[in-house]
Amino acid sequence: MNALSLPTWIIHISSVLEWTLAIWLIWIYAKLSQNLAWRGLAIAMFPALVSAMCACTWHFFDNAISLGWLVTVQATTTLLGNVAMAIAAYFIWKQAQVST
Repeated sequence: MNALSLPTWIIHISSVLEWTLAIWLIWIYAKLSQNLAWRGLAIAMFPALVSAMCACTWHFFDNAISLGWLVTVQATTTLLGNVAMAIAAYFIWKQAQVST
């Protein structure tokens, strides 16, 4: 666990917790507003959460070479999450156009 300083660990862990909370709150908002487009955004945020967990896991094990594959998984889930969130944002925008 020496790969990162304590303040950096605090930021990493709090970011994961914050992202989890954001997914949960968006899911609740989708339910309360009856707008399923927002639920799509919550689902689309999940790959980015997996990416963050990969980064934390790799750092937890001192960036072990044997876990180098986690970097590839992190990059892939980051790309997938960004594309998914862009698509979800488009559907939220389209839903807003229909509502007005």
